[in-house]
Amino acid sequence: MPTSPSTPATTTRPSAGRVSFVGAGPGDASLLTVRAVELLAEADVVIIEAPEQQALVTTDAEIVDGGTNAAGELLNHTARGKLVVKHAKTGAHVVRLMVGDPFTYATGPEEAMACAKAGISFEVVPGVSSVSAVPAYAGVPLTDKQHREFKVVSVGDANIDWSEAARHETLVLLSAVNRIGEVAAGLVEAGRSPETPVAMTRLGTTTRQETVVSTLANIATDAAKSQMAPPAIIVVGEIVAQREALSWFETKPLYGWRVLVPRTKEQSQSLAARLRMYGAVSEEVPTISVEPPRNPQQMDKAVRGLVEGRYEWVAFTSVNAVKAVREKFEEYGLDARAFSGLKIAAVGEKTAQAIETWGIRPDLVPSGEQSGRGLLEDWPPFDELLDPINRVFLPRADIATETLAAGLVELGWEVDDVTAYRTVRASPPPAPTREAIKSGKFDAVLFTSSSTVRNLVGIAGKPHATTIIACIGPATAKTAEEHGLRVDVLAEQPSAEELADALAQFGEQRRVQFLEAGEPVLRPSQKKPSSRRKA
Repeated sequence: MPTSPSTPATTTRPSAGRVSFVGAGPGDASLLTVRAVELLAEADVVIIEAPEQQALVTTDAEIVDGGTNAAGELLNHTARGKLVVKHAKTGAHVVRLMVGDPFTYATGPEEAMACAKAGISFEVVPGVSSVSAVPAYAGVPLTDKQHREFKVVSVGDANIDWSEAARHETLVLLSAVNRIGEVAAGLVEAGRSPETPVAMTRLGTTTRQETVVSTLANIATDAAKSQMAPPAIIVVGEIVAQREALSWFETKPLYGWRVLVPRTKEQSQSLAARLRMYGAVSEEVPTISVEPPRNPQQMDKAVRGLVEGRYEWVAFTSVNAVKAVREKFEEYGLDARAFSGLKIAAVGEKTAQAIETWGIRPDLVPSGEQSGRGLLEDWPPFDELLDPINRVFLPRADIATETLAAGLVELGWEVDDVTAYRTVRASPPPAPTREAIKSGKFDAVLFTSSSTVRNLVGIAGKPHATTIIACIGPATAKTAEEHGLRVDVLAEQPSAEELADALAQFGEQRRVQFLEAGEPVLRPSQKKPSSRRKA
């Protein structure tokens, strides 16, 4: 019966939902396909099979463990199929995340068959298979003009005819780590040379990737010495020799570095992405949070003065200052037209970009050092004939230095130095993080402001002497030195990306020094502890 206008309609899920079998790739989240990202954003339920896959779910979807049961026992394909069907029958859109590709050495076919038998619609989204991706990240091609074919063997607990497998010039072995001695012996007995190259790569495509290169004769011993453990992909064949020239991932300048980024979560995103590009894994530790000023009347008065034509210049010294003024504008129902007739200054490129999102191009950005000091070097002195108004609006943090304000006064300007936002010290990080900071388990710490130096030392203590200290600019470096830290890296320009680039350059020079000395490349955290760093 049709719903009457006075009766509210209710929305219910259909009797059966749908399932998307999505390949999550081999481990690197950036290898997700566009379609995979779209489906994850739409999902009601996401069934994962590895704990690290939780990080791929950025919505409020329910996350279900499809790898083990309540007792911690591994689920077989039958149990997983039942789990998928159970959630789909509630009417939910279920995304079943699978390592690699759903239909390549995975339980996707069996689970999809369970859906078919239950009358539940499904789709399959291919993923980057670990069969090809992990060797590629290890610098081992599976084919070239001289090597035209390869064979994939899933070892596990199966009985393999190694005489047949040995005929193929290149072998890709899955689930073979725990049986590698037996596998190598079987291939040698079947006719392969004991000197045949072997590459074993664990945790492929992640920043924890590790590769052992050996021979059939020695791989069991070398793998045990390196404590290799599943999951790992093994390539056997002469083509492995190309890794020496083609290894591109594990030779990144910051490969495997654990980098501490003490700043607000919102601000650390671009820096974390840049560090990943160089092979590092970053860990954000909030040391400050940005909050409105305790007394908003000063900002209210300044914004009214801006609209009434009280100022000749507005000087923005940070992205946070731009954000604070913009929020105040929105509160008053103002937009960028309120800046009409005003001159706008930005302390650096990042701040200028934040202003440009308003549709405004700054009139002044430092041509040299991007700092308050650099801005002063380019700032024109007040001229009674050229400047109708002699006042500057300077919105900034409550703990900002006086350099810019004092310098403007010396140039003849009157300055309304207004607290636009406060930086508040965060609570201490968890005990394991504090211990890692003090004991040198971080390879580097990136300081992006003087306040991050003061706050990190205040809530977690000084970084260990072996930890590399990188600073975004001279003022931050000075603060670090005042706290007894030796600054190893200084960004050429004060931006998060430049800071990551500078650390990567340092890491590459350090790596070259190890190689030229004929020594293994060690991360700073792998060096023996030395005396505490002194300024």
